[in-house]
Amino acid sequence: MSAIVKACLNGDRSRADHPAVPVTPAELAQAAYDAVAAGADAVHFHPRGADGRESLRWSDVEPAVAAVRERCPELPLGVSTRQEIEPELERRLALLGEWSAGPDFASVNWHEEGAEQVADLLVERGIGVEAGLFTPSAARKFLTWQGPVVRVLVEALPGISPGADGVEAAREMLAVLPAGFDVVVHGENEWAWPVLKWARAEGYGVRVGFEDMLTGPQGEAVAGNGELVAYLKGN
Repeated sequence: MSAIVKACLNGDRSRADHPAVPVTPAELAQAAYDAVAAGADAVHFHPRGADGRESLRWSDVEPAVAAVRERCPELPLGVSTRQEIEPELERRLALLGEWSAGPDFASVNWHEEGAEQVADLLVERGIGVEAGLFTPSAARKFLTWQGPVVRVLVEALPGISPGADGVEAAREMLAVLPAGFDVVVHGENEWAWPVLKWARAEGYGVRVGFEDMLTGPQGEAVAGNGELVAYLKGN
């Protein structure tokens, strides 16, 4: 099986960042369709509430998931559980506990408070876990958890992940992980394209989309997530 290409459709970006950032369920469905047409194997997105803000409420998550599933019936899809969406852990757990027949997987950032509890709850709800690792210490913390994961996300973030550049940061985290995990490696902003070029050459799965970058590898303007996937597949 070839390494996965996952499209990250929006993240915490807004239309102020790029006018084509998908926000509504219909926009997410179209963005997912475009990404798959360009070669993506899976998608990750952050559902929004009526106010346009990221949301963990099932009444906001379900319409987004349903819209993407209707447009792309066989596509594996995932969402975020990041702490910034709902900083209070008990409230976050309560919201996640309301999810029913939800996404195929959800990312859990292992540096966050209560990551193990969030992951345990997702497993109980029949939702796969993507372990998000920003630092080597987060990777070591993750390895103490005994639950199953769909994949591990090695995430090189400028200003957060240690290292002089994204590739060095990714290498430091990968050095902590034993063999056997399905791994996706990606960077953000100025680290995004250099990390993807390196990760693809090394045979890792990768992630591309508006959550991670807003332009092509040489700063080219893009119209949407599909073009970003196409740039990745062409390199």
